[in-house]
Amino acid sequence: MAAFANRYSENVPGKFYVDDQCIDCDLCRETAPYNFTRNEEGGYSFVFKQPVSPDEEALCKEAMEGCPVEAIGHDGAQAGLAAPTQPSPQPQS
Repeated sequence: MAAFANRYSENVPGKFYVDDQCIDCDLCRETAPYNFTRNEEGGYSFVFKQPVSPDEEALCKEAMEGCPVEAIGHDGAQAGLAAPTQPSPQPQS
């Protein structure tokens, strides 16, 4: 199971992340190419964009479930890696 404490720093804030167990097998990048990419120098994947639609969410879950070393986690939001939110508009005085 992926460990939030061992996630790669390139992961964008939010629910999904990749940790240091990644073996660069390409499964996540093939399954969810709009969310996972590769660090060429380090030879591992990371989340470059959190899912923004139900379809993307399903593909990220599929990638997580198919990861042969369980390097993809989905508890980032609970662990404090929440996606940034837009500030609430302030009422005009």
